[in-house]
Amino acid sequence: MKLYKSLTILFTAVCLVFSSCTDFANLSVDPNRPTSAPASLILNGVLTSITTGAWNSEMRWNQFFCINYNYYGTNEYWNGGASLEYTNLKNVIKMEEEATKAGGATVNPYAALGKFFRAYMFVKMSSKVGDLPLTEALNGLDKTTPVYNTQKDIYIQALKWLDAANADLTSLIKKGGQSADGDWYYGGDLTKWQKLVNTFTIRVLVSLSKKEADADLGIKAKFAAILADPTKYPLMTKNDDNFAYQPVSPFNFYPKNPSNYGFDALRENTSKVYIDLLKKFQDPRLFIVAEPAEAIIKKGGNPLDFKSFEGASTGESLDIMSTKVQNGEYSLIGRKRYYSTNTGEPIIQVGYPELCFNIAEGINRGWAAGNAETFYKNGVLASMAFYGIKTGANTVSFQKTGASLGNFDNYTLNVDLDTYYAQAEVKYAGGAKGLEQILNQKYIAFAQNSDLEAYYNFRRTGVPAFLTGSGVGPTNQIPMRYRYPDSERRTNKANLDAAVTSQYGANDDLFAKMWLIK
Repeated sequence: MKLYKSLTILFTAVCLVFSSCTDFANLSVDPNRPTSAPASLILNGVLTSITTGAWNSEMRWNQFFCINYNYYGTNEYWNGGASLEYTNLKNVIKMEEEATKAGGATVNPYAALGKFFRAYMFVKMSSKVGDLPLTEALNGLDKTTPVYNTQKDIYIQALKWLDAANADLTSLIKKGGQSADGDWYYGGDLTKWQKLVNTFTIRVLVSLSKKEADADLGIKAKFAAILADPTKYPLMTKNDDNFAYQPVSPFNFYPKNPSNYGFDALRENTSKVYIDLLKKFQDPRLFIVAEPAEAIIKKGGNPLDFKSFEGASTGESLDIMSTKVQNGEYSLIGRKRYYSTNTGEPIIQVGYPELCFNIAEGINRGWAAGNAETFYKNGVLASMAFYGIKTGANTVSFQKTGASLGNFDNYTLNVDLDTYYAQAEVKYAGGAKGLEQILNQKYIAFAQNSDLEAYYNFRRTGVPAFLTGSGVGPTNQIPMRYRYPDSERRTNKANLDAAVTSQYGANDDLFAKMWLIK
């Protein structure tokens, strides 16, 4: 036994001598923290990181609803820095690397989606602040002081990435048998992703409408090329193509659900911009998304009369709004639709109705040949279908006053979509009025989806006119951008200062106009 122990000690000592270099080198490696992961797992996380929700601050800034109880927040716009996506972009790059490391060809599903994600995230970030580090930020992930690229260069690069993603997806789809495991949006279906890539490209081109004469961007030619060749550039053709997040009970509840009914239902109400448009167009969606104002009904109002609905101005002071809500003067959000289930409605990130309106807008602006009215009308009908509205009898339900959730008064709403469309305020008029109609209907279709797109369209076009006042903040103004995050000021001050000076006259001003909207 003693001899065995002595040999064991000697063997151990010899091992330590001969392996000391390797052992000390490995001391810095944490075995509990993996250094690699399957591309599919990283994709899952990337999709989670880019998903945006509903009934949040962004939707208040889009002026779709208001908070009337300051314990839960206010209707003021942001006054600080933007949250940026560089950590998420690192994950995209890691996803691409892992796909190649696992034996994937240079052109593989994760590389193709990676190009889309790069464009998607940089457009999202730049839309908030303006110029950003791009070239050095991606070529040297550990570089802490990357120089800034101009917003124009960012958009040019984003369009290149999108074009490359479309080409890669075409190649992969032709090969057959290609899929992106870990994709919980489209189940790895690359044909759906290709439609998304080109649909998003149309969004980007339309967002550049103020730069339509810029030869470096070639907006009109790119737009026309996509419309002219649906085989090369397939687009969404129905709501089933929507890039939409569907909450799944019991894992991910819709933001409004039976469990938070008692907290939110009376403390949030509809907004005037949204409700007034629906009333102006005699739009049946009103009866789905809102409830008649209690005070109007008590005075003999008809629940199915558009005059029975009233939204609050986002610019109204919170104390006045709160008092009016308590008095029943404003319409609450539609409790049947938004509080009855845990899963709610799909939360669209990029969708078919928006695409229809974007194409109609481009044609209206003279960017391509085509029938703007056809796309405009298709967008209206697709949005109606999203809410389940059809020609004929539709059941609408309003919460009984003072009753617990689930006690509804049900009404039959007879709808004729042809009659709706034939109204002078709705039927496409062409020209400047037609453009305003497109923008208004696009706004309605953005309700509770697509992040800040409704705000971005307002910022770009002024349609619909957002409301201001003390409720939006101490300056009574709506910001035109976010400030840069404080972290950038601490770690990359010299390059940030140069970018702010070149864009905004050395003042990181919330109300300054970025290149995109000049």
